Amino acid sequence: TRTTSSSTMLGKYALYSTLFLRRLATKTWEHTRRRKKPAGAGDRLLTDAREVFEFNAWDHVQWDEEQELAAQEAVAKNSASRVNEQDKDRFQTEAPKFWDSFYGIHDNRFFKDRHWLFTEFPELSPPEQEPQQPRSVFELGCGVGNTILPLLLHSSEEHLKVFGCDFSARAIEILQSQPQFDKKRCSVFVMDATSETWQVPFEENSQDIIVMIFVLSAIEPGKMQRVLDNCYRYLKPGGLLLFRDYGRYDLAQLRFKSGKCLEDNFYVRGDGTMVYFFTEQELREMLTKAGLQEEQLIVDRRLQVNRGRGLKMYRVWIQTKFRKPL
Repeated sequence: TRTTSSSTMLGKYALYSTLFLRRLATKTWEHTRRRKKPAGAGDRLLTDAREVFEFNAWDHVQWDEEQELAAQEAVAKNSASRVNEQDKDRFQTEAPKFWDSFYGIHDNRFFKDRHWLFTEFPELSPPEQEPQQPRSVFELGCGVGNTILPLLLHSSEEHLKVFGCDFSARAIEILQSQPQFDKKRCSVFVMDATSETWQVPFEENSQDIIVMIFVLSAIEPGKMQRVLDNCYRYLKPGGLLLFRDYGRYDLAQLRFKSGKCLEDNFYVRGDGTMVYFFTEQELREMLTKAGLQEEQLIVDRRLQVNRGRGLKMYRVWIQTKFRKPL
């Protein structure tokens, strides 16, 4: 009887253990699925501070006055000591060299598939209507293909033409060497986007979409308007500029040490590359001045967490969609 009772107990224990593990696996899978959802989904809202480490990231995180003041103080502190004029000129005039060095060090390990790309910018997805019309997409600062390669991979459009340019010759070499690169549908080249006149293999008023993702921030502020003016020039009437970049008080800005500031909100990294941190008003003014019309301008404030180390990291990005009038 004791043997039968023990067997029954063990059987029940095994059953409960199996059910518990299944529920745990389902919960873990659900957590993992939600952690990997891209920014902008909007359903990861932190309503209970005790749950902060449940997911890797939280959407639409609101800053309180104390946090805003702390960020302002951090920026004031790291901006107090500026890079001298001689070094500042060197970083700006030799920017392509520093980016070549950057990509030379990281090589193709720098490639990261932007899983959020088509969620945030569904305009890049193949049109659903038939027959599909020819499309032309140009990316400024294409790097090693973090946007271009997924675009080529996910689109079977026969008449899609993708163009890309970058400061760095090394980045273009790496991109062209990737197995996903389709030279029949894609043309990439080295170009300084801050030039007065762009040397590009297409006509003005010809691009359906121009993409700028973490690109304008690498350009010295005095030349940003020129870049956006040229974007307007090459977009076709009704064409769309898709933009995503660093926002003011992003974690990356707050982490800069004193002596790395080139000018207000513009810094040089340890590898010599530069980065600017925008406000939405700055971008709105520049894009509107270029002649483009606002369709979207959002500040994406997110809280990313490292659950293993118990770290909380506040990120700020700005995303915009501006269209050239018909």
